[in-house]
Amino acid sequence: MGVATPPGPAWDLLFELAASQAGLFTSAQAAAAGYSAQLLLHHVRNGRVVRAQRGLYRVLHFLPSEEEAAFAAWLWSGGRGVIGGESALALYALTDALPRDVTLWLPEAWRRRRLSAPPNVVVAHADLAQDERAWFGALPITAPARSLNDCARRAAEPDLLREACARAVRRGLVTRSELGDVVRALEPFGGLAP
Repeated sequence: MGVATPPGPAWDLLFELAASQAGLFTSAQAAAAGYSAQLLLHHVRNGRVVRAQRGLYRVLHFLPSEEEAAFAAWLWSGGRGVIGGESALALYALTDALPRDVTLWLPEAWRRRRLSAPPNVVVAHADLAQDERAWFGALPITAPARSLNDCARRAAEPDLLREACARAVRRGLVTRSELGDVVRALEPFGGLAP
C-alpha cells in the first residue's frame, strides 16, 4: 500500500521532510507532497525555496550546513546510497577536517549502471552488511569501524586517521581489534597511539 498523495500542496509535510534532510528535498518528494513543477518554481521565484542543484531544493528557512553535501549525495542516489569514508568520519565528529568530496557507497549491482555522479561525489560500490551501517539522523552512513578501515584502505592522511581512531576508541565507538586495516596502514607512520 503506497503513501496517499495529499489533495493539495502540503507545506507542513514538505517542511518536515526537509527538516530531516538538512533542509533539502527532491522534486519527486515535492511532487509527493502535492507540489507541481510550476508551483515549486513559484516558490523558488518568491524566495521560499532555493534550488540547490538539478532536481534538489532547500527550504530557505534552513541555512546551508556541513551535512548538506552528504544529504545531497544521498538524495541523488534515490535514498539507496550510504555515506562513508572521510565524510562519515566528519559526521561522527571524529575529525575536524571537512572532506572535499563526499564518499557514497552504492549497491554492487549499480556498478553496471552508467551514472554521472554530481560534482564532489565519489562513488564506490559494495553490498554493505547491516552491521556496517549506522544512522546520522535520517542519513545512512557506514559504521565507525567500516568508515575508519575504508579510509585506511584509501590511504587517508596518517595524522587524520590516527586522530579519528583515537577519538573513536575514546568515545567507545570502536575497539582497537576492529581496526585491522588502520593498524596496517599506520605501521609505517609509527602506528596507532597507545
